[in-house]
Amino acid sequence: MTVLRTDWLKDPDTQHVCKVLKDGGADVYFVGGCVRNALLGAGVSDLDLCTNMRPERVIDVAGAAGIRAIPTGIDHGTVTLVHKSVPYEITTFRRDVATDGRRAVVAFSDCIKEDAARRDFTMNALYARPDGEVVDPLDGLPDLMARRVRFIGTAENRIREDYLRSLRYFRFHAWYGNPDLGFDPDALSAIAGNLDGIPSLSRERVGQELVKLLAAPDPAPAIAVMRQIGLLSVILPGSDDRALAPLIHLEAGMPPEPMRRLAALGGEDPRDALRLSKAQANMVQLLRTEATGPTAPAALAYMYDQSVARDAMLLRSALLEMPLPPMLETELNAGAQAVFPLTAQDLMPDVQGPALGVALKRLKSDWIASGFSLDKDTLLKRL
Repeated sequence: MTVLRTDWLKDPDTQHVCKVLKDGGADVYFVGGCVRNALLGAGVSDLDLCTNMRPERVIDVAGAAGIRAIPTGIDHGTVTLVHKSVPYEITTFRRDVATDGRRAVVAFSDCIKEDAARRDFTMNALYARPDGEVVDPLDGLPDLMARRVRFIGTAENRIREDYLRSLRYFRFHAWYGNPDLGFDPDALSAIAGNLDGIPSLSRERVGQELVKLLAAPDPAPAIAVMRQIGLLSVILPGSDDRALAPLIHLEAGMPPEPMRRLAALGGEDPRDALRLSKAQANMVQLLRTEATGPTAPAALAYMYDQSVARDAMLLRSALLEMPLPPMLETELNAGAQAVFPLTAQDLMPDVQGPALGVALKRLKSDWIASGFSLDKDTLLKRL
């Protein structure tokens, strides 16, 4: 018997929520990512639970115990219980009645195996009772321990139920897969044979999935296989992953930054192709522009900030297949700390009105181009 041994499971408040449901007659299990990650010794951010209890009954039982219940997705069996400001997502066992590649019509179930069978990968169909005992209806534990990403049942069927699972396969492989095992040929064949379903997905869902993939420690192998089977060009037309592996090598243990990595892929404007937020899309465009331009590292750090400048230089080196400048951090520090020695007051009253802004802009450009070496008196002589 496998038993979870993790701090979050021992938390008295978490156990209280479980006890309230159990006292109300429910079978309660933790499921999915929290179980998977606990078994791998990885961090857990959200606690998802499932039960044979119907959602309306969950609300009644929780309310009687003074726990706030929010019907966040009650039609699909999901209720969020909030206890001492901590949310717990409780979902009734389900089985698929009909699917169309984007969404499923579900019915409630009393069977944990039916609930497991509708999930995507065997490593995500693991459950744990409140006492920590792991329940493995579909024999997914050996796959998880081997870090083998395997579709439940037939890959073809799972993908046709929800085409987003093609992207999820690569995301989970990048995060949890054993690189020595490689990619499952049956999964790749099924993904390649169902590319025509990808355009039916919302671009927001596709974009969110790609960003999660690019946040993995090393997504380059997964992205390369996505290119080889044609998936990358479907979700991001015109993209090219040749600079991604060099970029990750240059990052040398830096925290992953998905927008920096997305900029390395090129292709269409991600704001349209992936429905990124305005801030995300602007960052990708800025990095692409500055990575292919001549602006010096110190100037970039002054114009934006040290982090953006570093990202642009990493991307520039990856695109050019060159090492980073040897004094990069020194230059970035200098640029970030530089202070323009002139103010508008210094140019008045000799220069006023619209000409004042033009003159300041020109002098600042000269100052930046000099590597911040021109002092106030020298700049004023250039008026």
